[in-house]
Amino acid sequence: MVLFYFARCVVEDKNSKVAWLNRSGIIFAGHDKWSLDPRVELEKRHSLEYSLRIQKVDVYDEGSYTCSVQTQHEPKTSQVYLIVQVPPKISNISSDVTVNEGSNVTLVCMANGRPEPVITWRHLTPTGRELEGEEEYLEILGITREQSGKYECKAANEVSSADVKQVKVTVNYPPTITESKSNEATTGRKASLKCEASAVPAPDFEWYRDDTRINSANGLEIKSTEGQSSLTVTNVTEEHYGNYTCVAANNLGVTNASLVLFSKYAEQGPLRRTRSVEQDLQMEYILSLFSSLLLITALFLCCFSFWFFVLVG
Repeated sequence: MVLFYFARCVVEDKNSKVAWLNRSGIIFAGHDKWSLDPRVELEKRHSLEYSLRIQKVDVYDEGSYTCSVQTQHEPKTSQVYLIVQVPPKISNISSDVTVNEGSNVTLVCMANGRPEPVITWRHLTPTGRELEGEEEYLEILGITREQSGKYECKAANEVSSADVKQVKVTVNYPPTITESKSNEATTGRKASLKCEASAVPAPDFEWYRDDTRINSANGLEIKSTEGQSSLTVTNVTEEHYGNYTCVAANNLGVTNASLVLFSKYAEQGPLRRTRSVEQDLQMEYILSLFSSLLLITALFLCCFSFWFFVLVG
């Protein structure tokens, strides 16, 4: 809002008859005020000045104002046109919204101002790039989880600084296991299996051993926070070694991952067997080579004996 508007008008002599008019009619005739608007008054800094002052100007005051002067010679008029500029102000913006992944989303941002404000949208990501177009409506087709977050609407014109407001868009999606890691354990000590999942809403976790659901009891402890869960064995025994299943679920879906709790010595048996097989193969190769040498030697001796008897005989 402009504090005041001043329209200057000066007459030639004190005998001139003066009036101020606008599109609605006569505002002042001489010093008589015809307008009922308390914001309008005459401004007289000297005897020949007949200027008009409007306090607290708003958009309804915009238009043509005429100073009409009737002199002894001829009538004269002076006309000014008041243009009211208004800073941008967002009058309506979408409320925060929650949708499922793949849905279509329309965000609305409406603003007032003069000149008409230009509206731009920006997704508040680390890159913070402006979205294409300058529209009151922002349409997102087949929204993905990466498109969740805050969206900023900015309404701007050249009158003053821009008006800015935000909308939060939450995108629901089913769980996806992001990390699951098997663990090595030593008998008599503590060991944990951990499972992490990404989902909105945050997933609920369950743990299974074979087809049996595990609860926090009998030396087993389950701790779950938003997006991650752990199964801890407080005192590992031989019975605890084996396969476990972490299940993550929300109202949009369910997923699972298999984890193994294994003994740090479990691999020694297979390693010994592997070394034994390698040694057997090496022995077989040596024996085969030795047999071949014996055969070649026997053939050589046979041939030598044959030719010796032939030559001697």
